[in-house]
Amino acid sequence: MINIKIDKLIRSHRKTIGLQITNDARLIVRAPHFASEDFIYKLIQRKESWIKTKQDYFKQRQNKTFVRKFVPGEEFLFLGRSYPLVVVEDLPKAVVLDNSLMISSVVLSNAKDHLECWYKAQALEYITQKVEYYAQMTGLKYQSIRINSATTRWGSCGYKDTLNFTWRLIMAPQRVVDYVVIHELMHLKQKNHSRKFWAEVVKMMPDYKQDEHWLKKNGHLLGWND
Repeated sequence: MINIKIDKLIRSHRKTIGLQITNDARLIVRAPHFASEDFIYKLIQRKESWIKTKQDYFKQRQNKTFVRKFVPGEEFLFLGRSYPLVVVEDLPKAVVLDNSLMISSVVLSNAKDHLECWYKAQALEYITQKVEYYAQMTGLKYQSIRINSATTRWGSCGYKDTLNFTWRLIMAPQRVVDYVVIHELMHLKQKNHSRKFWAEVVKMMPDYKQDEHWLKKNGHLLGWND
């Protein structure tokens, strides 16, 4: 008897079954159209110990959620560096980054929305540059780049070769952003996480595991609760 609930089942043209435990401890199963539910549940049964371990880890981490107050002096990350939030009376824009993260006093009461808007714009500009750089280096072609507000995935590669990234990623160090960009670009070659896929990642970034580790350890510091 299986005591594990599938929170979301996504079927596609993929050839293998993938199991993902999200940051909020949900189990997402990605499976081929031809895979029967019986086969899927048998796989989950075999992976039960791994699933429970991962879910327990994320449940414990949820208790350490980083809470933002959006008040002057609070530190905000941008490309791995921490900046204090400073309120400025005559700021020409809602948000400006210099030696501090400056926000206009006019929008302070709605600081969360204005900061998120600013982070999204910065993420689109910076990540687009990174994608284009590595795409030219590898000769890979993608359809489009989209910035979203995902809280459980740093990036994804859509079936039609669209590349998606959460704006929260722009808070991470530059080489961590590079890793996520490379990771998703390599999915243009290999749509799964097979050995062939990781071999492609290693070619581009031999020491990628340190960036993966950074995200697992510090990911809860990126962004804030919606």
